[in-house]
Amino acid sequence: MDQTKELLQTIVEGLQEKKGKDIVTIDLTRLHGTICEYMVICEGNTPTQVSALSDSVWDFANKNAGEKPLSTAGAQRAEWIGMDYGTILVHIFLPKLREFYNLENLWSDAKVTAIQNLD
Repeated sequence: MDQTKELLQTIVEGLQEKKGKDIVTIDLTRLHGTICEYMVICEGNTPTQVSALSDSVWDFANKNAGEKPLSTAGAQRAEWIGMDYGTILVHIFLPKLREFYNLENLWSDAKVTAIQNLD
């Protein structure tokens, strides 16, 4: 498994650790002109959970893959936190914002994989 796919799996595990809901991965590798290879999208029920999910991704990626995000945005309000790992962008939403922005539909020409909820 290559380094990007290992990081992708580690990010998903970090989200699952804090009970991230409706996790999807979007494979953009076959599309030209994209800014990353993969996107990971999930949601938390409250700003506190959104923040905890972001912290968990940070911890898992750092500990298990030796990676830190190049940048993180949205942590203050914790309604939508974006994490940029270069080849992977992570979006952690509150449900109402996820529905509004509907990123999965925006990238519907890419391969979208739903990850089963653990609970």
